[in-house]
Amino acid sequence: MEKNYSFVVPNVISKQRLDKYISQFIENASRTKVQKAINLGFVTVNEEPVKSNYIVKPGDEIEIELEIPEKQEVLPENIPLNIVHEDDYLIVINKPPGMVVHPAYKNYSGTLVNALMYYASQKNDALSNLNGFERAGIVHRLDKDTSGLIVVAKDEVTHRKLSEQFFHHTVEREYNAVIWGKLKNKKGEIVNKLGRDKRDRKKVAVLSDDETHGKTAITNFEVIDEYEFLSLVRLKLKTGRTHQIRVHLSFIGHPVFGDESYGGREPHSVNLNSNIKAQVKNLLELIPRQALHAKVIGFVHPSTKENLRFESELPNDMISVIEKIKKEKL
Repeated sequence: MEKNYSFVVPNVISKQRLDKYISQFIENASRTKVQKAINLGFVTVNEEPVKSNYIVKPGDEIEIELEIPEKQEVLPENIPLNIVHEDDYLIVINKPPGMVVHPAYKNYSGTLVNALMYYASQKNDALSNLNGFERAGIVHRLDKDTSGLIVVAKDEVTHRKLSEQFFHHTVEREYNAVIWGKLKNKKGEIVNKLGRDKRDRKKVAVLSDDETHGKTAITNFEVIDEYEFLSLVRLKLKTGRTHQIRVHLSFIGHPVFGDESYGGREPHSVNLNSNIKAQVKNLLELIPRQALHAKVIGFVHPSTKENLRFESELPNDMISVIEKIKKEKL
C-alpha cells in the first residue's frame, strides 16, 4: 500500500539530513527505505526533488510517498525516443503525451527513464547519476500528459550547471496551450502564490497573500489565435512551479482544454447551445489529456557556452483539435 505524508518543518535546533529527519518522523520507516524513496523521486521539499543529504530548514514543506514495493526495479526498455539534439554532454528530447517522466508508484515501466536507460546502454553511453541513477540525468520535469521538450544530462557537471540555470530562471521555456474561451486581454501576466491544495494534496491551488507557505509563480501569456469558443495561446514561464500553467489558466477562468484535474473537460467562458455542446463532445474525444505542449526550450550549453534554442511542432492531438474547430466554423 502507498502511504502519503505531508508536513512543514518546525524550528530545528541542530542541522539534520533529510533522510535522518524523515526516518525519525515516520514510525517504522528505516533510513534505507527513506533513502530509496528520495532517490526514486517519492520525496520532495518545497515541491522540488532533493538528495538524501539535504539539510532541512524551518518552514520546509516535505511531501513523502512511502511503502514502495521492494521487488520493483527500474529496468531499461526499448521505447522509441524523439531526439531533437544530442552531443557529448546532453540530450534534448521531444516527449510524447501520456509518457511518465520518472518511475513512480504503479509506474515502473514505460517511462522516459526506462527508455533513456535502454538508449544509453545500446550506445555504451553514460547518463548523469546526480540525485540517483533512477533519475537518468533528467534535469527538469513535465507532467505525464504534457508533451514537449525536456533536457537530459550525460554527466554530473553538466547536470549541475543546467540545474543552476533552471533554479535562476534563466532558461527560456515557452509553451503552447489550447484553452477555453477568449481572453479579454490578448497579452498579459499572471502573478500569485501557489501551494498544495489542502483538499487534494495531488493538486496545486492559488493561495491568498496571507498564507505562510507556497511560492510566487509568474506566467506571461499571449493569444496566438482565436476560434469559436477556444483559443491558442503562447505561455512563457518566469518561474517553474508544479502545474503552474494549468493552475494559472484555471484560476482566471480559462482552463487548458481537456485538463481533467483543473476543470478543462467542462465548458468555461462559453455561451452554450446545442450545436456547441455537440462540438465540445467531439473535440474532447480527440484529446484525452490537457492540450499543453512545451514548445520551446533555450539555455546556455554548460560546456561550449553556446546559446542553444530548440523548437518543436505541436503534437497530433492538439493539431486535430485546432483543425476540427476551424473546419466546423467554416
